[in-house]
Amino acid sequence: MAKLYFKYGAMGSSKSAQALITQFNYEELGMTVWLIKPSIDTRDGADIIRSRIGLQRSAQIITPEQNVADEYHAAGKYDVIIADEAQFFTPEQIDQLRQLVDDEDLPVLCFGLRTDFLTHFFPGARRLMELADSITEIKTVCACGRKATVNARIDATGHIITHGDQVFLGGNDSYVAMCHKCWKSKIKAQESRSAAKEN
Repeated sequence: MAKLYFKYGAMGSSKSAQALITQFNYEELGMTVWLIKPSIDTRDGADIIRSRIGLQRSAQIITPEQNVADEYHAAGKYDVIIADEAQFFTPEQIDQLRQLVDDEDLPVLCFGLRTDFLTHFFPGARRLMELADSITEIKTVCACGRKATVNARIDATGHIITHGDQVFLGGNDSYVAMCHKCWKSKIKAQESRSAAKEN
């Protein structure tokens, strides 16, 4: 029976690599894969999914206005859907992916972040947590050795940013995966240094 899968992890946990490896595995078995990504993710090119280890494939881009179920039917018949950066889909689009699982008996595998740089849910990720049949964490580690759960946003000097828009596209130069303890400790240390300079 088909399921809606959400495979999430912090920055640097090889989510895109796993999405592309999963696509390869399905195709090696002779199955067809509809690979999609939200249009907001333009870091590697509008229609490119690229992993940090060098894997890349072209994907169909989905804009926030598009109905994913309609786009699937227009694209043709596939055996499975794989979605990268799924946190950037709208909640309505997650509902449409759920509809495809139910109506078409189609496996849908969504890869992405769960939370933003302030540890708040992305709307698409929240809806996936509510609707997915299978939720799996793709683990990565903090520099201290603990499990990383926070996508810390950093500036050019390595300071942690605690204000700003929820969506800011960037790679290793803009984000660092940290455990919650290190994230809070570094923010507290920054605040202490700022207070000392003011006095």
